[in-house]
Amino acid sequence: MRGTAGATIAAERVVRTVYAPAAPVDLIATVRVLRRGAGDPTYRRELDRPVVWRAVRTPDGPATLRLAQHADGSVHAYAWGDGAEWAIDGVPELLGAGDEWDDLDVAAVPLLAETLRRHEGLRLTRCRQVLEMLVAAILEQKVATVDAHRAWAWLVRRHGEAAPGPAPEGMRVAPSASTWRRVPSWDWHRAGVDPKRSAAVMAATAVAPGLERTLALGRGGAEIAQRLRSVPGVGIWTAAETSQRSHGDPDAPSFGDLHLPGIVGTALIGRKVDDAGMLELLEPWRGHRQRVMRLIVASGVGPPRRAQRLAPQDHRFH
Repeated sequence: MRGTAGATIAAERVVRTVYAPAAPVDLIATVRVLRRGAGDPTYRRELDRPVVWRAVRTPDGPATLRLAQHADGSVHAYAWGDGAEWAIDGVPELLGAGDEWDDLDVAAVPLLAETLRRHEGLRLTRCRQVLEMLVAAILEQKVATVDAHRAWAWLVRRHGEAAPGPAPEGMRVAPSASTWRRVPSWDWHRAGVDPKRSAAVMAATAVAPGLERTLALGRGGAEIAQRLRSVPGVGIWTAAETSQRSHGDPDAPSFGDLHLPGIVGTALIGRKVDDAGMLELLEPWRGHRQRVMRLIVASGVGPPRRAQRLAPQDHRFH
């Protein structure tokens, strides 16, 4: 159901739809992976309510998308801006349409089975924003996550544009490919982004149309991974972090992450493992490995936290 209205949410043109999936969908659990830290200017959740705002860069221009889950499980979506139609058309996939969990068998692992039961509305999002997800992942290469999130927020606030419509104050749409290319070297420096990462962003923007065309190849797979990794400075970790979000890839765990092997090993066999050990543990679920990863993270199980380090480092492969 889609149409336009001028006064329901704001006194300007709004495109809207109601998404009522056949299977349960948890709005917050599904889309929270799109948020890059608490200060992400492209993402806002209303306090204590199942309502999410996103500032979206679309092929048709900027858009603001508001998603509100109602008690009956339906999600009411409203969008404003030149890209409103595109944003509304993508709501079903954003909320997990096409993400099929029926063939995932975790019955032999009580932790996973119980987590799946408790989080039956968890889905893999497919946001269809390849360049934006890739740039954000590049910024997270080999640095502490908090520093990457700070850089993302600073750059988007400085070089993005105000979100259209009645977006919450301070929301910004991420820069376009051409705008990213015009970011001066001193702004990368001020954001704490080293030349290697900024060069990788520049390389990605140079082939942005081709990256977006990989959406036509489906939800994941070797060809999508290969095309993402053909960008200089993009490796297995960055490609996986991108396709998980942009394509809804169900089988792209983030190998090369400092923390994930320990989390996976602790959850599945009670002890930390390395990347090779994580690969072996996830092998029985090939085709569903990212779904299993989401369940493990949702379970909250992981190795004990150590005292805070004075100089945290993140040794992720790029």
